[in-house]
Amino acid sequence: MKSILITNARIVNEGRSQSLDVYIRNGRIEQLDADLSWRTVDTVIDASGKVLLPGMIDDQVHFRDPGLTHKADFHTESRAALAGGITSFMDMPNTRPQTVTLQALEQKYAQAAQKSVANYAFYLGATNDNLDVIRALDHAAACGIKVFMGASTGNMLVDDPKVLEQIFIHAPTLIATHCEDTPMISANEHRYREQYGDDVPVRYHPSIRSAEACYKSSSFAVELAREHDTRLHVLHLSTAGELKLFSTEPLERKRITAEACVHHLYFDESAYAEKGTLIKCNPAIKTRQDREALIQAVREGRIDVIGTDHAPHTKEEKDNTYFKAPSGLPLVQHALPALLELFHDNRFSLELIVEKTSHAVARCFGIKERGYIREGYWADLVLVDLDDAFTVDRQDVLYKCGWSPFEGISFRSRVDTVLVSGQVAYQQGSFVENVKGRRLDFDQRS
Repeated sequence: MKSILITNARIVNEGRSQSLDVYIRNGRIEQLDADLSWRTVDTVIDASGKVLLPGMIDDQVHFRDPGLTHKADFHTESRAALAGGITSFMDMPNTRPQTVTLQALEQKYAQAAQKSVANYAFYLGATNDNLDVIRALDHAAACGIKVFMGASTGNMLVDDPKVLEQIFIHAPTLIATHCEDTPMISANEHRYREQYGDDVPVRYHPSIRSAEACYKSSSFAVELAREHDTRLHVLHLSTAGELKLFSTEPLERKRITAEACVHHLYFDESAYAEKGTLIKCNPAIKTRQDREALIQAVREGRIDVIGTDHAPHTKEEKDNTYFKAPSGLPLVQHALPALLELFHDNRFSLELIVEKTSHAVARCFGIKERGYIREGYWADLVLVDLDDAFTVDRQDVLYKCGWSPFEGISFRSRVDTVLVSGQVAYQQGSFVENVKGRRLDFDQRS
């Protein structure tokens, strides 16, 4: 690996913003100091006028590999992730085949090793009949166990209460849940079908996949976790009502943590009029009041982590009536620019964004030697120009699906340069060939 010196950087890290040089050798940060210009290196990156952040660690993506690669794959989506400031990702199990056996899990790691340009890890999926697999899982072999407590894309609903309880008792590592109550959603669908038939307007999506359905499921998950002292991470909160289930105490003292996603922090239900099924996702994007409550919950520490739930479908699949259009949005390419809009609007500090997208993710999942700009840690770094505005155009979209819900939207910040495990992987719109991501290492508490 080449040695790299980043000079004149304004580093945002561990609650501070300071000017430091960064010396990188053998993939790791070897030295941080005010002036390292005396170092002899292979490559110098002048970071004048820009900010240097630890790379985002996205705790929830659907890269559709294996089996659904007409929508996306590890190579295309990891490239898009780099362009969005994401250097590591954790991929979900609702693929084909589903990642519900130890063999499928390791096969997925082998595929990613060949194709991914970002660092990677995978969830083992829970089903109604794979408890023995879950109990046999090495806690360091997966980022967590994904439990769909509400039906979503992929038909992996775990709806047997006895099975759910056993999973919460015996899980050797963190459980991550998708929480929506399917019977309530089905009843809501029936009511709207009676009024509109199959042509239900998409604006009713947040009423069908309602706040009540979210709360009923997430409160049940929290109840199970408290009863069995399970390490629980509730994904993509979307409602104000759910927030009271979660604590503002420091992350290190929590057994129950929560995530919010970029799209729930950026959009609200007013966007359905323009975006339609392009922003149909599960759980649904809801009211302005819900969005404001989520933003406040990030600020006060009820929400510990920000991810994307990147879930691409082809434009042809999305260009359908409400019930036929699948749920999910491609998001990773503009994840950091979208979050930085909240910085520009004085809603989030840069330090808070770094905490929720890097530091807290590393601590929450027990990721070794990543998520911070520290000596000895892997150099997963993102250089951002806060004053380089751009408008999202379809011709610049990197996803295999070829579209973005942010098309036509202008952002005030741009990702300039990305380093993955100490290698320049992306710089000023271009990718460096032959850079590969690495498998994330874990030391999790169960």
